[in-house]
Amino acid sequence: MPTDDTARSTRWLAQPSGPCCLKGTLHDGTSRGHFEAVAGVETYISRPKADYANGHILFYFPDVWGMFPNGLLVMDAFADAGYLVLGLDYFRGDPVWKHRRDRHDQSNPDFDYEAWKKKHMEFADKAVPKWIDEVKRKYGQPATKYACVGYCFGAPYVCDELAKESVTASAFAHPAFLKEEHFTNVTKPLFLSCSEEDHTFDQNSRRTALGILQSGRKPYHLQLFSGVEHGFALRGDMKNPYERYVKEQSLQGIVQWFDFWLS
Repeated sequence: MPTDDTARSTRWLAQPSGPCCLKGTLHDGTSRGHFEAVAGVETYISRPKADYANGHILFYFPDVWGMFPNGLLVMDAFADAGYLVLGLDYFRGDPVWKHRRDRHDQSNPDFDYEAWKKKHMEFADKAVPKWIDEVKRKYGQPATKYACVGYCFGAPYVCDELAKESVTASAFAHPAFLKEEHFTNVTKPLFLSCSEEDHTFDQNSRRTALGILQSGRKPYHLQLFSGVEHGFALRGDMKNPYERYVKEQSLQGIVQWFDFWLS
């Protein structure tokens, strides 16, 4: 029987991905990066223009939609800010949208969302550390600094890297799959980009997470938006002026956070 302390450390704060993670719109634009295998995992690489390169590397951990146009464009935007950006496809060409386009899509009634999440998380848990090491070996230099960003499914891998002190700063947006221990083990600055209403990371969970960060005197910044839902930083409707503003503010806030801590 688990003790109270054990129960607290294993309790979800940011819940596993749910139906709201299957909602969103595709964004217009043409991505400019390319794919290549890194540590045996297909990886999207977006390079900054030479005049703007800051010499730092950003690890990108995608949400359940994987390497879809919106995510590629966001990675390109981080590259435009000066970072060499690498995002691994831990879904191995099997993102959720290939099975269910949105939460109402029942065209594939045999699709088991829970089994899909379990399968890919088991792979990612093993693949991410090896991938990080290979990126550093292949692309890093002695003076290189590292940051990481994760969306939804990618949030625990952000916290894992913070616990290992392998990055200088990190950020996540509308997180999932986070437990109290993820925040307890944080050792570097963390930026939290969140929506006020989010079943995966609700108000009580946010307060608990912030209490852990504050009690440990860990550097953090909470960015909280009203009027948007889980997925706002990647899958909002860009024809809606407010949703576009929120998406852009999330991205800008994360970039400025990285720029400060890595400068």
